[in-house]
Amino acid sequence: MTPINPNQRTAGAPPVQRLDDESRVKSLSPSMLVFKRFARNRLALIGTAILAVMFVFSFLGGLISPYTQSQTFYKSDIMWKEYASLSVNNEYRYTVAPGEELPAAARTQFILALNAGQSAYSAGGAGYSWSMLGGDFITIYKTSEAATALSLPGGYAITPKPGADFPKDAQDALIEALNANQTEFEHGNTRYIASRSGKSYSVSAAEEIAIASARVFDAFEPEFEPVTTDYGFRRAALDAIARGSAAFEYGGIGYTQSEDGDIVTIRDVSSGSPVEFAIVSRYIAQGFSPDIRVTVPFKYAILDAVREKAPYFAFPDADDPDREYQITTPKPDTYTIKRETVTQLYDTESRPNRAHWLGTDSNGMDMLTRLMYGGRISLMVGFAVVIIELLIGVAVGGVAGYFGGAIDLLLMRFIDLFNCIPSWPILIMMGAVMDTLEVDPYARIFLLMFVLGLLGWTGIARVVRGQILTLREQDFMIAAEATGIRVSARIFRHLVPNVMPLLIVQATMSLGGIIITEATLSFLGMGLKYPLASWGTIINAATNIYTMTNFWYLWIPAGMLILITVLGFNFVGDGLRDAFDPKMKR
Repeated sequence: MTPINPNQRTAGAPPVQRLDDESRVKSLSPSMLVFKRFARNRLALIGTAILAVMFVFSFLGGLISPYTQSQTFYKSDIMWKEYASLSVNNEYRYTVAPGEELPAAARTQFILALNAGQSAYSAGGAGYSWSMLGGDFITIYKTSEAATALSLPGGYAITPKPGADFPKDAQDALIEALNANQTEFEHGNTRYIASRSGKSYSVSAAEEIAIASARVFDAFEPEFEPVTTDYGFRRAALDAIARGSAAFEYGGIGYTQSEDGDIVTIRDVSSGSPVEFAIVSRYIAQGFSPDIRVTVPFKYAILDAVREKAPYFAFPDADDPDREYQITTPKPDTYTIKRETVTQLYDTESRPNRAHWLGTDSNGMDMLTRLMYGGRISLMVGFAVVIIELLIGVAVGGVAGYFGGAIDLLLMRFIDLFNCIPSWPILIMMGAVMDTLEVDPYARIFLLMFVLGLLGWTGIARVVRGQILTLREQDFMIAAEATGIRVSARIFRHLVPNVMPLLIVQATMSLGGIIITEATLSFLGMGLKYPLASWGTIINAATNIYTMTNFWYLWIPAGMLILITVLGFNFVGDGLRDAFDPKMKR
């Protein structure tokens, strides 16, 4: 009989297998088994793809983007911008004589005396008086007592003050003025004022120190301004206006003046042909910036438009011979003059275009770039908070589950007490405190991470404690205790690793909730602050119905990113939960 060769097989017979044949037994490692279960879950794969896209968008997109998260963009626009103003002057303006002074207290007391009809007053220990030379032209004097006069039958007894210069001819002029019932008189270059009290008179010498008038002087040319601001020139011009004189002279130069309504035009006639020198009016015209000089012709153009109640008028300048100006009246007797000006403005809330694919926000920043950088913050906050929760929860739950007894009871009651703390009021109060202290935006991120992690670890601690209570009674823990391994190694090297699959599921599913919490805090203004961006702060732009209905690109993209990211984390969490479940089919 022919012996049978074990390597030969009969045609049609099944192949012969050996015990060391790899095709005989097909086994998978636990990690590979979890991976295959996870890979069979389509929603888990979709969630993984979503998270991969979000990480690439957030962390690589900012590197590719040509902009930064705080870069602002501008646009040029033509707009009506304030150029000058015109107002009717109803207050006295003072011109002080050279070498003299009129303190603020003296000016205040002058107005009070003027309203009370008192020609003499005192301020700061000095005496003053005033004299009305015209409807809006007043001369102010500084007075010093010169003598006293007593009315007697048949004459006056005059007593000069010690040290006062009141000669005999001045006394005669005083007697002549008193006999004519005059309280003011002039002698030489000095003006005297007599104040009566019963039968006695107090005589004071008055020295002119200032003039007060509601009229405003405007020079036609800048080189005329030193003269138009001179005290003597204004004194002579106002005196001529008060007297109704058509001409006056100052500094050896002759001037003429003519009235056109409430405007007086002064002309220099020293060269033979009249030259327009200045105007005197009650209108104040000035530019909105120091580099804008309102010329007299421009002031005339404004006044003509105001008189005609025209909302617009034209006046030539160096760039445009037909430059148009707009007149608005914010309040009575006050006019604001605007002109169209090319202005650099923030390119705010611009619609999506080639330069900005998702437009710009209310600060003129690129929305797409802000979303990229905002994703970094939101994802970083989520992972950092989860790590803090795991560190605290695993430590507390591991100790409570391993030792049990009084330690377990004490730690569990502490967790119960900690769960009674209202998280949202604390977060809102913390945000208000950081606003008050003006905490740096970057420091604010770390504080937010720490507080969120500190408030959210109790759930993980309970899960870890429950699992370790079951695992500590198993044989491998009895063996570990018998070998003399220290307690910390038993907890964190033997028990905690057996809980890690459940912790991974717990952490993955809680990431979405943390991102929503951060977005909610930022939306309420208690989270991140400008210029840093997160998806929550971006959605904060949609705080009114106008923005929500007209500027969808300011809030819908950020909302969709939050929705998709949280959905991705939930899909991955569900997939990991199913993959780690030993009851799942192979």
